[in-house]
Amino acid sequence: MTSALFAQRTLYGDDHELLRKTARAFADKHAAPHAERWRAQGRVDRSLFREAARAGVLGFNIPEEYGGGGSTDFRFNAVIGEEFARHPAADGLACVGLSNDIVVPYFTGLTDDDQKARWLPGIAAGELVVAVAMTEPGTGSDLAGIATTAVRDGDSYRVDGSKVFISNGQNADLIVTAVRTGEDRHGGISLLVVEADSPGFSRGRNLEKVGLHAQDTSELFFDDVRVPAAHLLGAEGSGFKALMHNLAQERISIAANAVASIEGVLERTVEYVKERKAFGRSVGSFQNTRFQLADMVTTARVGRSHLDDLLSRHSRGELSAVDAAAAKFWATEHYVDIVGRCLQLHGAYGYMREFRIAHDYLDSRISTIYGGTTEIMKEIVARDLGL
Repeated sequence: MTSALFAQRTLYGDDHELLRKTARAFADKHAAPHAERWRAQGRVDRSLFREAARAGVLGFNIPEEYGGGGSTDFRFNAVIGEEFARHPAADGLACVGLSNDIVVPYFTGLTDDDQKARWLPGIAAGELVVAVAMTEPGTGSDLAGIATTAVRDGDSYRVDGSKVFISNGQNADLIVTAVRTGEDRHGGISLLVVEADSPGFSRGRNLEKVGLHAQDTSELFFDDVRVPAAHLLGAEGSGFKALMHNLAQERISIAANAVASIEGVLERTVEYVKERKAFGRSVGSFQNTRFQLADMVTTARVGRSHLDDLLSRHSRGELSAVDAAAAKFWATEHYVDIVGRCLQLHGAYGYMREFRIAHDYLDSRISTIYGGTTEIMKEIVARDLGL
């Protein structure tokens, strides 16, 4: 979507823009009417995934022979992410973007033929909801420090441990779970697909968060869960490498959504300050307001140009993990800053939950934390500098 504030883009073709219209129509029809109820119950209805599949905005990156759209062009992911990030029901729609951008690549890129046949049709149809479980109570961003164990026992693994802050955790049927199968910090990590109906698996609380209230975020527990060895993704001990590879896409997705969110916030704020009166004139006519918005819009334009270049490179398979990390911390830190400044321009109304800017303020804060904290992102960039 292009507004008067932001220049015409060259990243997308007609097919991408057609999908953008589809994503917006889907969000208006299937998410907007339920947004407040989803926030109150702390998660979306499972039917959202089935409707998303029918609309073609879920599973389009799954091969056609398994019921998906067969596209490997990440720009299709990006246009959906942008429309969902701008939408009033953004917190509920986040679960669809999470599936497409973050979890599905594990099922398309690491599975063998038997695994693809077992899982992909259900994922593509929205019948099987997916999640990835990395974070543990004692590890945070230190993925190499995970303690959940998977001990080989014949043709199965016995899994014990716990995970926390798992998005889609309450609704998920299939959980890509990072487990420790060896002593080596990196080489001892593997990935197992745990089916939610497995004996010994249980979900804890649906965690109450500051923002993103419609996106379920869970504790997960594994108490002697027997997982077939056939559910191992890739080779045993290859999990850390796979996680690092897929995290680059996760981070560029977060960055792209942050920039789209910034654009949406600024568009709405410009309209608000034009209409809102104070001391007999529009709030937008005051020099402070004009200068603040001039600065923020310029930042957004610079960020959009950079992110579009990175999205193009990622679609060609040329994006580095370092560039993804840099984009992630730059975009999300500016997102948090700009939302706070725009809320200030709304005055007391900005603090009212009936105004979209209040939800933007609450939802933005997690963006500098999930997918790798700003501090970890800066560490990745600094190491690349030889420091």
